[in-house]
Amino acid sequence: MKALAARRHHRFAPVVLMLLALLATGALYAVMTPTTATADTSASAEDIEAGKQLFQANCATCHGVGAGGADEVPSLIGVGAASVNFQVSTGRMPMQASGPQAPVKPAQFTDKQVDQLAAYVASLGAGPSVPTAEMVDPALGSPSNGAALFRTNCAMCHNAVGAGGALSEGKWAPALWDTTPTNLYQAMLTGPQSMPVFNDANLTPEEKRDVISYLVEQREPSVGGLSLGSLGPVSEGLWVFVIGMGILIGFAVWIGAKSS
Repeated sequence: MKALAARRHHRFAPVVLMLLALLATGALYAVMTPTTATADTSASAEDIEAGKQLFQANCATCHGVGAGGADEVPSLIGVGAASVNFQVSTGRMPMQASGPQAPVKPAQFTDKQVDQLAAYVASLGAGPSVPTAEMVDPALGSPSNGAALFRTNCAMCHNAVGAGGALSEGKWAPALWDTTPTNLYQAMLTGPQSMPVFNDANLTPEEKRDVISYLVEQREPSVGGLSLGSLGPVSEGLWVFVIGMGILIGFAVWIGAKSS
């Protein structure tokens, strides 16, 4: 017992305990942290080389020859295939002009070229990969759970049914009714522009699919009549004021004319 007590009071004992604590913390962090940023090695060398040629011809002017970025242009090293697929397939990239936000426009590349560009950027560093068809299938999701998740995480910008809305400094949250399930998933995964990143620690792959299922359901015709743009009290109040007040004024004029 005396020998054990002596070791406890040794001058190096605090250092050893600190090292053990750091090792234990690092091990727990490595085990519990989700690993969503993995390098995509499924692309062929030919696709990567073709993507490199496309990148140098169309993207290197802004992002640099090595995709390292410059000034206000972000680096693409480590963004993954999903980010490139989202930005290029929606026409946001390449940008036509500088602005507060890159707008959606017709894509300038074919699906094959988009895949090649994504493969090249993915080869530069580990990052989120393009989701599979099963991961974005709305039929496999739960619209009711997706509605709850969407109201909690997304509705403050995109409106309760995905109709979109204005943000600050000239930016906006786009309407989501025409966005493909794959791009809905990729937007949640990569957080483009003003949108936050919802990695698997924030929303699991199953929960992302639930959100997609809910948004796809909103594309069905409204069972309650005119949707009025699904903009909530703004359009509804305008409708009531213009139509409702107009009818009341009309009745008042008619009653006054009859009484006279």
